[in-house]
Amino acid sequence: MQADKLSAVIPENLAGKRLDQALAALFPQHSRSRLQGWIRDGKVLLNGEQPQQRRTVTKGDMVEVIPVPETHTAWYPEPIALNILHEDDSLLIINKPAGLVVHPGAGNPAHTLLNALLHYDPALAGVPRAGIIQRLDKDTSGIMVIARTPEAHTFLVDQMQQRLIQREYEAIVTGTITSGGSINDPIGRHPVHRKRMAVTSKGKTAITHYRIIRKYRSHTHLRIRLETGRTHQIRVHMASIHHPLVGDPVYGGRLRLPASIPEELRGQLQSFPRQALHACTLELTHPVSGTKLRQDTPLPADMIALLKALDHAASSD
Repeated sequence: MQADKLSAVIPENLAGKRLDQALAALFPQHSRSRLQGWIRDGKVLLNGEQPQQRRTVTKGDMVEVIPVPETHTAWYPEPIALNILHEDDSLLIINKPAGLVVHPGAGNPAHTLLNALLHYDPALAGVPRAGIIQRLDKDTSGIMVIARTPEAHTFLVDQMQQRLIQREYEAIVTGTITSGGSINDPIGRHPVHRKRMAVTSKGKTAITHYRIIRKYRSHTHLRIRLETGRTHQIRVHMASIHHPLVGDPVYGGRLRLPASIPEELRGQLQSFPRQALHACTLELTHPVSGTKLRQDTPLPADMIALLKALDHAASSD
């Protein structure tokens, strides 16, 4: 499958720029790395000839680009059900269940959200990462946006990098938090446990805002807003202030429960199968219409059941 050819004349303000820089300015619907790949693959002509990537351009040069959709022969479609909250020609918004891995990788070569997306819409094979622009951990549930075209993918990735896509979560954490606040501590690879993340001075900027929905005797129900999107950000940040997520097998530490806790609640906490984290709200600018698009999704059944047990225990205090 080949998209329509793109062509343009280099204007004066781009004269002297490197070819890939000029192309990124002329065709912002495509990422710089994608354009660089097309130059390497001979899909870009400068005045009718195949140029070097670092070639500079001059005013009046004619550039032609033959876009080639990305394909991934190692990825294949699987008939996995999707809970689609919104759909149009440019994007999908889905509600990912806990337990579903987002992207194939070591230990999870198949049965992922990506495989499900390729089954639902085979054209996503021509979009980077089948349109996935952000990840949720396997055991985090909730809202994700999927780009359905390369142009939408470039737009949404750029919006994410500029922190213009608003993402909010609900979480249940251990301990009683007395007030809302923000955590602004960099996150990077743990210096010893390389599969884990940690607050570290060598990490990347990470900012998490949280407010209290309800306080309980030994737990807190929070609404959390991400300003950045680092791996395991909420889990690492909440653990760093000694309020890890309920059920977090990596950052939660050993389960400690008050001796006086009711048996029903004790059982719910001991058996909770995952980190109690749900992506509940997504707000973004639509890549084509430019309008604001907001989508909400309610808590899943397991978190509702846990909150009911916490409510019941609180009412009996």
